[in-house]
Amino acid sequence: MRNWLSMRDSSAHAAPDAVYNWRVYALALSASMGSAMFGYDSAFIGGSITLPAFKREFGLDDSTGDALAALQANIVSTFQAGCFFGAIIVYYLTERFGRKIPLILAGLVFDLGVILEMASKGSLGMIYGGRVLTGLAVGSSSLIVPQYISESSPPAIRGRLVGLFEVVLQFALVIGFWVNYGVNQNIPSTSSAQWQIPFGLQFIFGTLLILLMLLQPESPRWLMKAGREDEALRVLSHIRNMPADDEYIQWEVDTIKEQLQREDEQGANRSLVRKLAETFKAGNRNRLFMGMALMMLQNFSGINALNYFSPEIFESIGFSGTSVSLLATGVFGLVKCFATLAFMLFGIDRLGRRNSTLIGSCGAIVAMFYLGTFAKVTGSFHSTAPKSAASYVAIVMVYIYSVFYAMSWNGIPWIFCSEVFPTAIRSVCLVFTTCTQWLGQFIIVYSSPYMFKNITYGTFFLFGTSVVIGVVVVLLFMPETKGLSLEEMDILFNVSGLAHQQRKRARKIINEIREAENIASGEKQATGHIEEA
Repeated sequence: MRNWLSMRDSSAHAAPDAVYNWRVYALALSASMGSAMFGYDSAFIGGSITLPAFKREFGLDDSTGDALAALQANIVSTFQAGCFFGAIIVYYLTERFGRKIPLILAGLVFDLGVILEMASKGSLGMIYGGRVLTGLAVGSSSLIVPQYISESSPPAIRGRLVGLFEVVLQFALVIGFWVNYGVNQNIPSTSSAQWQIPFGLQFIFGTLLILLMLLQPESPRWLMKAGREDEALRVLSHIRNMPADDEYIQWEVDTIKEQLQREDEQGANRSLVRKLAETFKAGNRNRLFMGMALMMLQNFSGINALNYFSPEIFESIGFSGTSVSLLATGVFGLVKCFATLAFMLFGIDRLGRRNSTLIGSCGAIVAMFYLGTFAKVTGSFHSTAPKSAASYVAIVMVYIYSVFYAMSWNGIPWIFCSEVFPTAIRSVCLVFTTCTQWLGQFIIVYSSPYMFKNITYGTFFLFGTSVVIGVVVVLLFMPETKGLSLEEMDILFNVSGLAHQQRKRARKIINEIREAENIASGEKQATGHIEEA
């Protein structure tokens, strides 16, 4: 009887059910505390800086118009700036020390940033400094976590496991939304605790990352790359819950070795300069540019504007008042969270990356264009929109957007980037894609307050148009990657043609290689039997 955690694996080297065990899920969840740090920040900061106690203590009560927009943009976007540089700085650490130790260090830096924020006592400078440190930690972990999970996952559930990165992020995001609502409802605005509690709860996620990662092993692929083969074999045997001499474990080890040897022969392991040269060679640069495009398009879909400035967005479609907008924001977080959970557990490895993105984009486009049209017709950015059927449809469209976004741009860019790059240059490529992610976030969260003030309803049209562009890019240039081992990605991205042609041609080549391997294996076994006779 098949394990409920398993997936149908139709490859020539199908994984036994034993590999779909609790250990690999525990590994993914432990590392995903890094994404929880990001998720909580995405939710809590936008609402916290609108809390009366925060505005009073940090002098935001007297700020209006562009001055208020500038303060909001600075407080939120210093985090993204830290994330951008964190993704660059951590590259050396991941190459030198692996994935585990840098993740633990990220948790420590995150907690240090929270301490600085909590000690600010009305000083915006200390808030900025704390957010830079928390950003450095989140930027570092965002590069490592998908990579670490991907390198440790069985191919059939790799999408699901990397998707847990996004699921945990969404649960933390929900907590952030509802904490703001709770403190606004239950703690008086005259008490500093109203803003200190949301800020202080960040400690939970940084500390959990430290403690849980102490219990997890290093990435087996990184260990193999570092020449620690015996340790890699022990780790792989442990997380697969199978003996080290099992045929499947031996095949997996041999496959990793072959790819590492091939990459070493190409000079990818010799120096950073050689790695950069390898990164931009044919077969690698196309997947790098695709990964960077997905990360930028994810941000221009509008989700981070909704995450960070959702109270203002709900007010712009007619739902005014701090409590009302925070309540609507909390429901938005719940819808997105459970939609992400359902899709990552049951959809991503069935529908695949490409189909999911295309289907989800269609729903997101409809929602964004409705919101833009509603805001234009009712003038809701300049005056309170009347409570009508159209207003309630607008609120529903925000939630519909979150559902379709959950199955498309939410986690798939992260999954795609975690699985398509060769092991030897994966960290270099992820620096490019992760920095693109944080650059895109910086652009959106810094400009959103100004866009909502100056181009109003056009902001929704901008986001909707960006998703349309995303559909075209995915349709033409993003091949399906589900079910392929990390080592088979080289074949997929080295065949010519548009996305749908690449998958077909790669599948044919992979099947021919597997048939040849099976024939060779059969001949070797037959020879062995003859010699024994």
